[in-house]
Amino acid sequence: MQSRGVVAETTTAAILIAAKMQGAGLATIGLAGAGIGIGTVFGALITGVARNPSLRGQLFSYAVLGFAFAEATGLFALMMAFLILYAY
Repeated sequence: MQSRGVVAETTTAAILIAAKMQGAGLATIGLAGAGIGIGTVFGALITGVARNPSLRGQLFSYAVLGFAFAEATGLFALMMAFLILYAY
């Protein structure tokens, strides 16, 4: 049975490929942080609206801003993972 995977001709190339895979995997840890941040932002939005429903519009605009910042950090982490895998 033929196996298709990463094929390296030398030991040095195999170590480099393994390091790239590990580095990309570690870079994606930032995506978990983005998920936690987004959950925190919207959890705080729900709590704030439950306490004072008249501020719903203002709190929602702050929540969207917080969501954008949290998502940006996750996208930077994903971009670094792709750069590690494909740019070098």
